[in-house]
Amino acid sequence: MTQHRLKIIAAGLILLHLVVSFLHGLAHRGAAVTLTNFESAYVLIVITVAPLTAGVLLWTRWRKAGALLLVASMLGSFVFGAWYHFVAAGSDNIAEVDGPWHSTFMWTAVALAALELLGVLTGLVAAKV
Repeated sequence: MTQHRLKIIAAGLILLHLVVSFLHGLAHRGAAVTLTNFESAYVLIVITVAPLTAGVLLWTRWRKAGALLLVASMLGSFVFGAWYHFVAAGSDNIAEVDGPWHSTFMWTAVALAALELLGVLTGLVAAKV
């Protein structure tokens, strides 16, 4: 796979992750699932800003740093989401969300996990190319 093609794939993945994250945030609000200050900061920095920054860096001379940031941010996003959405008890667990937002909350959490794993793999490949 060429570097250019890999950068296009990474950019698409990052933008899709951003869209699904936004939809998941709407589901959070609709289901009245609040975040702590730490969780809000983590979402802003690791889940939102870091992948976007990685995507920009992939198109510069700091491509390898961008690839490594993509791996770190997507891995950090995956671990955070997997813990809060599927493992830990609490209002952020998909099993605890009831009402009309349950389906959106659940499917966006699953989609985020899948996209984040793909992001880790894409970043690893990009770091080696």
